[in-house]
Amino acid sequence: MCGIFGIRGHPDAAAMTQLGLYSLQHRGQESSGILSVDDTGEAHLERAMGLVSEGLQADQMTHLPGRIAIGHTRYSTAGSSTIDNAQPILARTRGQTMSLAHNGNLVNAVELRNDLESSGAIFSSTMDSEVLLHRLARSRAETPEGRMAEALQGVEGAYCLVVTIGDALVLARDPRGWRPLTIGKLGDAYVAASESCALDIVGARFVCELEPGSIVRIEGSRVDYLEPLTSKPLKRCVFELVYFSRPDSTIFGESVDQYRRKLGHQLAREHPAPLADCVFSVPDSSNAAALGFSEESGIRLEHALIRNHYVGRTFIHPVQAGRDAKVRIKYNAVREIIGGKKVVVVDDSIVRGTTSRGLVSMIRQAGAREVHFRVASPPTTGPCYYGIDTPTREELIASSHSIEEIRRFLDVDSLGYLSLDGMLHASAGDTGRFCDACFSNRYPTPVPADPAKLRLETDLARTR
Repeated sequence: MCGIFGIRGHPDAAAMTQLGLYSLQHRGQESSGILSVDDTGEAHLERAMGLVSEGLQADQMTHLPGRIAIGHTRYSTAGSSTIDNAQPILARTRGQTMSLAHNGNLVNAVELRNDLESSGAIFSSTMDSEVLLHRLARSRAETPEGRMAEALQGVEGAYCLVVTIGDALVLARDPRGWRPLTIGKLGDAYVAASESCALDIVGARFVCELEPGSIVRIEGSRVDYLEPLTSKPLKRCVFELVYFSRPDSTIFGESVDQYRRKLGHQLAREHPAPLADCVFSVPDSSNAAALGFSEESGIRLEHALIRNHYVGRTFIHPVQAGRDAKVRIKYNAVREIIGGKKVVVVDDSIVRGTTSRGLVSMIRQAGAREVHFRVASPPTTGPCYYGIDTPTREELIASSHSIEEIRRFLDVDSLGYLSLDGMLHASAGDTGRFCDACFSNRYPTPVPADPAKLRLETDLARTR
């Protein structure tokens, strides 16, 4: 899961991209980068580890001239967290530069990479995204959008792409539409971003969400749509709405905030806590669900957990030790609210269980008399192969423990998960359009032979 941003036709394209990446920082915190293309077709690249504010300073934007730019915030799901794996990635071939920023995860990346290496390709990173750049470089199609279409033939999995080929900006989204990609207009410039909140920060007007399977070329004031990729059943990631996307975004045609409120309403109907004194969220991604629970149940909403906003999202930290440490410094309980009370804690999900257990311990230490934990999604029982870093079942507490066993592990008085139907029917659209494999184990594609996040590093080690 990453954040991508692209813009064409703006005199301060790099600066606009930097702003956009600030709004997409929640989608990736390991590295960030911006690439611009100047009027001569030359590409300029700045990448750094860490947050946008740490690695992409305002003065660096002067090194990124041009009216075209793309940017990326990385959350690694294939390849380790290193500067070599930071994006955008850049190549020069046949007298032309091309670059790529990718959000998603390719399930057949190993097979595609092996084919490329057997024919002489040399890779400089261990992420799946570089496979796409090599395929773009090898395409013999005459147009940028034609090269994109040819490169994507046989690629399976989740991808939203912003790509520069010469002075063209090309966008693509996989046929199942796992990840969101929105398009906006800023004066005469066109903007593309993972979420609509990134359009807001630069003052762009929302135009549309790129349809699944679409390939679009933006050049000058023209937007050209190529014949779409072969149609496949829609499988938009429901976890984008449950957790990943910002509540001020609209994705998949849905207000994220309104969807999460509906989850909270349904959660209160399925798992009431009538004797509780107050309800509060695990901030911030659960705020709307807790509000919905309060509205439906009539239990007073409180702000009883305070989040330190200078600490990133614990779920997307690349190693478990980092997640554990961040729990202790990210939250603090308000004793005056919790002390002596029966409380309902609403969270969006329980993945590994370690974060939730630490939170419950903190809440009990603050004096809570009873703790009732409510989860605004079903038990997470299956790994994701499409862009979320849960690659093995062993990491998922619900894959090997009953709800009662999880309740005891968390040390809560009661535990209630939202049902799968309850989660899906919170949507205003067709419930069959979602990928819910992490909850239902119904995978839309064959499971990859080697799903490990570091599978490419492992392959390299075996050949040495």
